[in-house]
Amino acid sequence: MVTTLARRSGTAGLYEVILIDDRDPGINGFSSNAIKPDSVPARLRFQVERAPASTPYRTYGRLSYDDGTSVGGLIVGAKVNAYQIYYLFPLTQERQSLVVVQRTLFGVGAALMLLLAAIASLVTRQVVIPVRLAAQSAERLAAGRLEERMKVRGEDDLARLATSFNDMAANLQEKIVQLEELSKVQRQFVSDVSHELRTPLTTIRIAADVLYEAREEFDPLTSRSAELLQSQLERFEGLLADLLEISRYDAGAATLDAESIDVRELVLRAVGDTEGLAERKGSKIVQQLPGEATMAEVDRRRVERILRNLLVNAVEHGDGKDIVVSVAADRDAVAIAVRDHGCGLRPGEAHMVFDRFWRADPARARTTGGTGLGLSISKEDARLHGGWLQAWGEPDQGSQFRLSLPRVAGAELRGSPLPLVPPEVELRRAPYAELKLEADA
Repeated sequence: MVTTLARRSGTAGLYEVILIDDRDPGINGFSSNAIKPDSVPARLRFQVERAPASTPYRTYGRLSYDDGTSVGGLIVGAKVNAYQIYYLFPLTQERQSLVVVQRTLFGVGAALMLLLAAIASLVTRQVVIPVRLAAQSAERLAAGRLEERMKVRGEDDLARLATSFNDMAANLQEKIVQLEELSKVQRQFVSDVSHELRTPLTTIRIAADVLYEAREEFDPLTSRSAELLQSQLERFEGLLADLLEISRYDAGAATLDAESIDVRELVLRAVGDTEGLAERKGSKIVQQLPGEATMAEVDRRRVERILRNLLVNAVEHGDGKDIVVSVAADRDAVAIAVRDHGCGLRPGEAHMVFDRFWRADPARARTTGGTGLGLSISKEDARLHGGWLQAWGEPDQGSQFRLSLPRVAGAELRGSPLPLVPPEVELRRAPYAELKLEADA
């Protein structure tokens, strides 16, 4: 019976047959083509033994042969009368087909990857590379290389972009060249006028000094005119001196005459020069100086000028309140801070105060006759030292200017020993910051 059933699978041997007789439990069963009867799992035999007649069950398992080989297969069993009949379908061909399909998929996938790589390379060459070149050209143009131009290829959108970029670069270069020429003419004009005015101003100064010395012999009106002439000449001389200094910086002719000096001495000299003005304004200059010498390699004349400008500015805008001058130093830097408690600075004005001829409030009455160039020159003096001159201010909270200089001339400045924002302001801000953090939590 087993042989007859197995022959029906054809010459290809699509399945094998195992027959078990329930009436003779001593016999393990009969099988075709040397397949082992124990290839039928015990669980499947248990189901078939207790199942109604002709009810099929199936499962997957390993088909073992007498020669020791085994393959995966599908096992289908059913009970017919007193017999258990099992058909075992080896899945060898299906496995081979899956291997072929798998290899085919791998091959097709590799081919697709190569094709995608080729397409990506083509797209990169046609789109990404021109855009990247345009970005590089824009960066070089922004860095100051005004002669930078893009290559124009074809007539597509990228070519129109390159043409527009080149036109923009050419116009920008032309405008910048015009501005540079105008700036050179302006600097030369300021320098020439400043020098040319020195000679007639010296003559006028001599005549004004003679009139000022003899003012007591004149009538009151003439005497007052001599005093006004003297004060305005001093203001005019200060303006000329500032213009000459600015022209030196513009021409790159400013030099640093550095020497090792105690910074406290420079502060004391600047405070001494400003105390008279502070007394007239009702202000008091409070000094917070370290007990030991604070040596640094600086240009005495330029640092004193910076300090005088800062002190005069603080007195002028301090509304008669105390001016605090602080000095601190660490291993690499020295810092001087000038703090006033006047009207302060509005948002954004901390950077504008160093612009030429800029004033916080042009309508304020001035008693010192400032030219609007003092802080600009001070900024250049600090930069010549390789240092910083920074400003902080808030409306009605006053302002603070901090000068930070390297202790060794030519050294790089990495930090400042003094904070830019006054400590008392930071303390007032701290409770609000803590409350905000607690509210957020």
